[in-house]
Amino acid sequence: MLSGRRRRTCILDSGERELNVIVCVKRVPDTEARIRVDATGSAIDGSGIKFDISPYDAFAVEAALRMKEAAGAGEVTLLTLGDAASQETLRKGLAMGADRAVLLTGSVGLDGLATAKALAAELGASDAPLFLFGVKAADDDQQQVGPMVATLLDRPCVTGVSTFEVADGRVLCQREVEGGSESVEVGLPAVLCITKGPNEPRLAALKGIMAAKKKPLEEKAAQVVETRVRLRTLAEPPARPEGRIVGEGADAVPELVRLLREEANAL
Repeated sequence: MLSGRRRRTCILDSGERELNVIVCVKRVPDTEARIRVDATGSAIDGSGIKFDISPYDAFAVEAALRMKEAAGAGEVTLLTLGDAASQETLRKGLAMGADRAVLLTGSVGLDGLATAKALAAELGASDAPLFLFGVKAADDDQQQVGPMVATLLDRPCVTGVSTFEVADGRVLCQREVEGGSESVEVGLPAVLCITKGPNEPRLAALKGIMAAKKKPLEEKAAQVVETRVRLRTLAEPPARPEGRIVGEGADAVPELVRLLREEANAL
């Protein structure tokens, strides 16, 4: 259904004041980092690279925090799969305002199903009615894990969610489409994959950073799942060829048009 509704942030009605949310996040290289392939040719060189919460996951964290603040109650838990370095990512989310975090220690590869199974094994024991994911990770861009977790746990899933409301045991999601927005309603418990919208992630204040050091961060061994995807090689993009000067002034236009049409196939 298409709707011309005004954009809204995440809100709850009076009957959903204790809604707890789990947000799954991923540690990825900063989007402005210069990525280099390491000597093995099968991984990136992590030396000197800043890592951060994947941007779409940060939108999901912000959406959960705003919902909790609007309700005045509830709990926001962060969950990630990764190594010890992922503690830094979780602490940043805690500094933003999340209440607690869980680190599933294990390797993260390109097999989205293996990641989803490891997360689902942990999430399956939770009674939280809402699981949030970023719509995709900034490193692999697969857009798989959230819907896979929903399928494994037999929960309805809505992807590309910019805003949502929870009321009467259901969640109404808004998805941006050309010329308007699409409304999708599903029952709780549910899985939502959040995209960019009005929930611009907040910067952690000094008070939040200090408080994050004392918030609970639990480590658990992830369920071992066989990965069926292997990364064989990584390669940097080929160097861009040098530009060509075809002439000067109006006299160069015919030759430029010819090259664009016959060589570049741009016309």
